[in-house]
Amino acid sequence: MKKIQVLIVTGAVLCLAWLTGCCTKQKGEMSYPKAEWNEAGEILVHTPGVELFNGVIHPSAGLFEHYFDVDQAAAEHREYIRLLEKNGICVHNVTDVLMETGIDTLRALASNVLKYDVSAIPDEDVEASEQYKQQTISEMSRGDLIRCILLQPTVKLYRTDNNTGYEAQYIQNPLMNLYFTRDQSITTPRGHVMCRMNSSQRAPETDIIEVCYKHLGLQPILHIEGEGRLEGGDYLPAGTVSFIGCGMRTNREGIRQLMAADAFGHDTVVVVRDHKFWQMQMHLDTHFNIIDRDLCTMVRSRLEAQPDQPEYVTCDIYGRAAGEKEYRLIEEDKSFVLYIRERGMEIIPIDEADELHYANNFLTIAPRHIMAVGGQSEALQERYRKAGVTVEWIPLESLIDGYGAAHCMTQVLQRSK
Repeated sequence: MKKIQVLIVTGAVLCLAWLTGCCTKQKGEMSYPKAEWNEAGEILVHTPGVELFNGVIHPSAGLFEHYFDVDQAAAEHREYIRLLEKNGICVHNVTDVLMETGIDTLRALASNVLKYDVSAIPDEDVEASEQYKQQTISEMSRGDLIRCILLQPTVKLYRTDNNTGYEAQYIQNPLMNLYFTRDQSITTPRGHVMCRMNSSQRAPETDIIEVCYKHLGLQPILHIEGEGRLEGGDYLPAGTVSFIGCGMRTNREGIRQLMAADAFGHDTVVVVRDHKFWQMQMHLDTHFNIIDRDLCTMVRSRLEAQPDQPEYVTCDIYGRAAGEKEYRLIEEDKSFVLYIRERGMEIIPIDEADELHYANNFLTIAPRHIMAVGGQSEALQERYRKAGVTVEWIPLESLIDGYGAAHCMTQVLQRSK
């Protein structure tokens, strides 16, 4: 048995290891992340498929930056998975998890998203149409149920005199942003929290991710509700501190709910307040990221900003004594750069050209070991070398045109203690 376990952690047999339960075995050795620099053990991703196409034909409406090649994007994502697995990380793919999920769960998801628009047909046909929809769903294969879930189709029905008596228009609201699996949830030292997305078109993604969690035996501890907004790119655990961005995508009410439910798992919470509200820096991890307990990155425009500039970042620090449940405000409107430096962290600056190539959106898989978008400047590469950082440069040229990179595309479920 010990020989088999040794083989499982080698890159050559990771695919076989996954099929034989490698991820399940690792859970006993892993824990929920206390820090971004803890060694990554399990990651949830989604390789984009047909649902991506609608997003790239009008990139702005799809929340994307530019048009990009759907097939090339999928190929880049598969290569990213390969490199993660090469580092001994167990990778769960959303589509694979759904394929293993109970058929009744898939049918329920499909029934919620498949719409028959009956507004243009006689009233007496409405009930029959609903029955017809349920019958069709009951006959669908797993693959088609998953396509239905990802494409979110609406069938607008019309009565005609043709052979079947019906014609239809077909509309899709596909989940083109699902490959950014960082955003639908956060994983704190206490467990998994289901987010409430800022964009209505992304809201259904959380249901799919929650189904994946439950199939993997992971029960969420909290769902953000009501006026609360929370997206995973705004959360970074840092040992004894939780950093949470408050800006374009995450609001104070979402953060309040996290504190009230004791979901952070840290006695200090640093609310990092964005005052610029710029899509390129929509989340905290787009302008600040962590490599090790004493090393981080920050885009130069934020690092050098003055208090009268919108790029200037402030933070509110909340704390509680050991054993207490409620947080109290310790300090307000503190310079975030100053706070980071007071914690003894060296800051590697990210210049604008590298920032616009998503250099800051890297994934830390172990202390001073990151996976980042390739093609960055020699100056940044030299800064990493001097700081003793191992960087695996990943080709993500198509995928980054969706406004995200290596960090955004991963939800780290487990990290080493």
